[in-house]
Parts: sequence; C-alpha cells; structure tokens
Amino acid sequence: MNEDQLLYILALQHVSKVGDTTAKKLINHCGCAEAVFKEKKSNLLKIDGIGQILLNEIFKSNHLEAANTELKFIKDNEIKYHYFTDDTYPENLKHCIDSPILLFSTGHINLNNKHIISVVGTRKITTAGIAFCENLIEELAIYNPIIVSGFAYGTDITAHKAALKHNLQTIGCLAHGLNQIYPKTHKKYVADVEHNGGFFSDFWSSHTFDRNNFLKRNRIIAGISQATIVIESAEKGGSLVTADIANSYNRDVFAVPGRITDTQSVGCNNLIKHQKAHLLSTPLDIPYLLDWKLEDYKQKPIQQELFIELTEEETVIYNYLKEQNKVLLDVIAIDCKIPTYKLVGILLTMELKGVIRPLPGKLFEAI
Repeated sequence: MNEDQLLYILALQHVSKVGDTTAKKLINHCGCAEAVFKEKKSNLLKIDGIGQILLNEIFKSNHLEAANTELKFIKDNEIKYHYFTDDTYPENLKHCIDSPILLFSTGHINLNNKHIISVVGTRKITTAGIAFCENLIEELAIYNPIIVSGFAYGTDITAHKAALKHNLQTIGCLAHGLNQIYPKTHKKYVADVEHNGGFFSDFWSSHTFDRNNFLKRNRIIAGISQATIVIESAEKGGSLVTADIANSYNRDVFAVPGRITDTQSVGCNNLIKHQKAHLLSTPLDIPYLLDWKLEDYKQKPIQQELFIELTEEETVIYNYLKEQNKVLLDVIAIDCKIPTYKLVGILLTMELKGVIRPLPGKLFEAI
C-alpha cells in the first residue's frame, strides 16, 4: 500500500458519520477509498444507507487535512498498519462485519499461531480470580496460545503478566491512540509486551482515553480470538459486553462459575445460566472444546507407563480402556461412574501424560 492509498483510507476513517460497516460498503462499491472521494455524489446516493446528510459529511475538506497529520505520526513513529483486506490483518477479525477498515499496531505481533484466546474480566479481580487466571494460562502454556486482553486494571493485566511469565505472546487492545498508555501505571509493562507480542488499536493519536471508546475496543478483543474467557464479572461490566460481542460473532465464550453470594461472580453465573457461555471448571476444558492439538507433543511409549503417576480415577479409566479398546466419551462416563463434565478434564490430563489418545467421534483408547 502506498502513501496516497493510506491517506485516503485514513480520510475515510476520519468521517465521523461513516462507521466501519458503511466504509466497507462504500469501498466495495467504488473499488477503493480514494475512489469514494472522487465518485459522483449522485452515484453514491444510490448505495443503500447513504443519504444526503452523510454525503455532505464525506465531502468536507477537513478529512484529508486530518489524514495528513495522522499519516505523519504513523511515519514518524514507525506505526504498523493493517488494511482489512491485507494478509497482515488478523484473520479472525476479517470475518466480523464491524471490524475496523484500518488497524494500527506496535511490537512484534505474529498471528500465525491459530490458538488465540481473549481473557477478560472485572477490574476488581479477587485473589481467587487472580489464582484461576494465572493457573489457566500456566496450564495452557503447553499449547503456546496467544493471550489477548485490554491492558486495563485487574483481570487484563493479570492475564498479560501471566502470559509474559510463561513466554507466551500477548496482545493488548487499546481504547486510545498508540501514542499513550492507560492506565499510566502499566507503562512499565509496555516494553515486555511489545517484545513478546504488542498492541492493537483502531484509534488515532488524536484520540485520548475515553470510557466511551471501550465498546469499540471490545469488538477487537472479541473478534481477534477463537474464544473469549470471562474470569470474573459483577452483574454489569465491560467483560459481559465483550462476551455478548463474541457471541454475536459466533465465537465460543467461557465463564468461570462462582458462589451465588460472590458479587464478582454474578456476571459469569448469569452467562452460564442463560447459556451464553460454557462453564469453565478446569483449564483443560479450553483445548478440548476448541479442538486444539499438541502438534509438537510426542506420545510416550507404553513401556514408560510404570513411571507415570496416575490418580485413582485415572487408573480406573486407563484399565477400563485397556480392556475395552476404543470407547465413546459418554460410555466411559457411565461405565466408570464419572460425570461427563468432570471426565473431560481427566481425559485431557491423561492425554497430556501420554497414556491415552483421543480419536475422531469422541472416542478414546489407551496407548
């Protein structure tokens, strides 16, 4: 993309009454952003949803002026940019109708890894929530996932720090331009995040922090990932909005349940109750339900089984599978008298230990 093309894309992005969905409609009709500004007004009026008021806004002269200023900032600060049709644009986000036409980034983001999850939750995270979040990311580290969050207080920064601790790529989605950081106390984490991931934003350098920006930011958090995980949430909160957006994109949502008397568990419990989220009781529910594979994991030969420690339940399951050969998940649950919701986690643990393997059709066999 040359500078002229970028300039007109920025100019279109600057039109306040043109959202991303409308911008894509204009670009698809005219062929490119530059053509939108050079098209006859009468032709633009033929596009569904384009009226005279919007047309007048598009042809104001200040859009190109503002775009020139932002283009200078991008060049001077070596900001990376990703047009919604580019190969570098996040693949998952391309499938979201309201995704930004232009996304900005810093750092060393690499989205070749398809194991991408967003971890969100309350800013007032409890000690139990912190422990679950840290354990979640530690247990999933073997799958080398990318951890996405909003770089805010509480759950967000807990997830980013846990990802860094386990040398996982992490991405912060910001609700302001890339020339600033909110909250300021998190500036000390910026270098580490950019070294092992980076930041995404569709806001310009002229956009300062504003709580109204969170909704736009949340669509990127939900859209960039395979699934959104809500650690804790009160009855209302931004993480519930992110979960709703993820549901609208037909993405998986997971919620950590809590006691009905816990204020910071009400939102998660409601998501589960209204079937808007999977109940997340163990970290291994994630790879099981998302069908993640341990591509670099080598199964241990059966001769090593004497050196593997199995729990009482794992031993029962292993001996059962040795006798029965290939067995369906639901049949294992019935014959071994273990609830299915609990059995899923046990089977995943046994797979990681290299004593069983999953087969197509929810079948399992001992190794």
